[in-house]
Amino acid sequence: MNEKALCWLNGELMPAEQACIPVNDHGLLYGDGVFEGIRFYKRRAFRLQRHLQRLQMSARAIALAIPRSNEELTAVIERLIDAFADDDGYIRLMVTRGPGSLGLNPKGCSQPNVIVIADQLCMVDQASREQGARLIVSSVRRLPVDSLDPRIKSLNYLNHILAKIEANHAGVDEAVLLNAQGRVAEGTADNIFIVRNACLLTPPCSEGALEGITREMILALADAAGIKVRVQPLGVYDLYAADECFLTGTGAELIPVASIDCRSLPSCPGPVFQSLQLAFQRTIDQECGGE
Repeated sequence: MNEKALCWLNGELMPAEQACIPVNDHGLLYGDGVFEGIRFYKRRAFRLQRHLQRLQMSARAIALAIPRSNEELTAVIERLIDAFADDDGYIRLMVTRGPGSLGLNPKGCSQPNVIVIADQLCMVDQASREQGARLIVSSVRRLPVDSLDPRIKSLNYLNHILAKIEANHAGVDEAVLLNAQGRVAEGTADNIFIVRNACLLTPPCSEGALEGITREMILALADAAGIKVRVQPLGVYDLYAADECFLTGTGAELIPVASIDCRSLPSCPGPVFQSLQLAFQRTIDQECGGE
């Protein structure tokens, strides 16, 4: 963790390395909790209310009561951003089930922990961001939608971590997870888009993809730019046959893809990506540009 990282924990602001939670917190024991990742630019949190709305929905889905209102969380995040050393950075907002017994039953967990960390996050190095990331299709499958709804941003990411380990062993930047039917779901921490014949394509969330806030933003920007868009199931063949491919996410922002399973894409960064990248940056400037 960056030495500049700060943490707000249940009302107290401190260096992140000093923050502690009980070892019997069910967030630690079982991944029982929810989170949001939020970017801030020029000391303004980007699309904060949308992130807080999604946090509340995730918490409701797992019957977890967040002990702070959205207004209180907004004030906490603004305080943390003001105290952070850099103008731009990343916020990780987490709510755990809290301490309880060593059994799975959350009934005894009466006090959730609210943790907010400000730090830097870089998903790929600068060379990959400029020249394109290298991907593999992972052998790890995305958990079925009828087992764990991907709209829940829970603290349990083991499924995605296993795919990331596979990418590390292959010496590439990222892995693509397929669903149980062998169709494209998402990356380990990002949504995936392809371009074919000037049409922008991305899998529907019903295929196992997170309802990404950056994803919905890119779909809106593409529509506004007159780019043809289709949300439809995609197979591995579609990845291999794409003219362009890129990843999106709060942590990832926008990352062009140079190759998938050692198959080079014809265009990286391609014209559609470059157009959307400019529109993405303009939106950030408009919403976080200051007075």
